[in-house]
Amino acid sequence: GLVLSQFEPDFKATPWSFVLRNEVVTALGEVLIVAQADLDSGSMRSAEFALKQGKEIYVLPHRLKESLGTNSLLLNGNAKAIYDIDDFVSKFKEGESQEVIKDEFWQFCSNFPKYEDAVKLYKQKVFEAELEGKIEVKNGVVYLC
Repeated sequence: GLVLSQFEPDFKATPWSFVLRNEVVTALGEVLIVAQADLDSGSMRSAEFALKQGKEIYVLPHRLKESLGTNSLLLNGNAKAIYDIDDFVSKFKEGESQEVIKDEFWQFCSNFPKYEDAVKLYKQKVFEAELEGKIEVKNGVVYLC
């Protein structure tokens, strides 16, 4: 882990210090993801910093009159919506195929099945997926990689 701050160790947090912290956090990331934001919120200050820093902003879409900040970012063309998390994550995988194949086996494994159940139903696919690094088995449970 890393503790990083522009403040002295004994500094007590204040409302204005959170804004400065958000600027540092935004600077450290490649992109900014805003899950929810009111119009006058710290998340919107982070979005302002990201725009100034030339970073891409992604938001989770919301219903009308909910999360007015994220909806505003979308409406103004300052952010892109994340509609499918797997498609979004696949954009950032280095050296791998950009396409996520969602077949019956993938759907089954996305529910964290027991390893023995997976082998009973998909014996060959389980072994192939393990060798290819597409799944991982921990404590008898199958996880997608």
